[in-house]
Amino acid sequence: MILVPLVRIIYRPNIEGRHNVPREGAIIFASNHLSFIDSIAIPVVAPRTVHFLAKSSYFEGKGLSGWLAREFFGAIGASPVRRGAGQAALDALDQQRRMLEAGQATAMYPEGTRSLDGRLYKGRTGVAYLALQTGALVVPVGLVNTDKVMPVGAKFPRTRPRVSIKFGEPLDLSKHGTAESGKARRLATDEIMASIHALSGQELANAYNEAPAHGIDRIKQVLPHERL
Repeated sequence: MILVPLVRIIYRPNIEGRHNVPREGAIIFASNHLSFIDSIAIPVVAPRTVHFLAKSSYFEGKGLSGWLAREFFGAIGASPVRRGAGQAALDALDQQRRMLEAGQATAMYPEGTRSLDGRLYKGRTGVAYLALQTGALVVPVGLVNTDKVMPVGAKFPRTRPRVSIKFGEPLDLSKHGTAESGKARRLATDEIMASIHALSGQELANAYNEAPAHGIDRIKQVLPHERL
């Protein structure tokens, strides 16, 4: 697939810490989230295939643009998922779990949605839940300048400034307890976010990013009384 190396040539991302990424076994890339292109930046530079969930509409376009979108998202490891409330949200969580149980690498955003002001928001517990449930290691990722390359509302990415992708040392969260423990999920999430902050250097918001989250009510049946 020629699009992936082409992206690297055009944008020349600054990459740090690739040696921290385990080459096999289940891992979750847990990243800050600043821009639409975050889901492209991580798979393009990671030293192994990254599987992540992308809106099914990206795979359903018509004509040349639709074909290019399918080829590109397929090449960087994206799997289509239908967004929505209720069962659709639970199915997405279960799809991530099956990937990890198969020993694959996935990518998730603990903040839940993009930061519109550049600050790092408190993490929701879904990433920690999956890590504790499956035994996957968590590799923290700090993204820098992706919001400047493609700001919210922009139709096309800019070629400046240069993007940085920083991979931290993998985190074994099992010391915090089991996935069924709310305390363990919260402590594990806080450790993940502290590692992301050390890499990204963002100002801390000390609050949750409260943009509406699809399917939040149904997933609370699994993780009650928590920001997911």
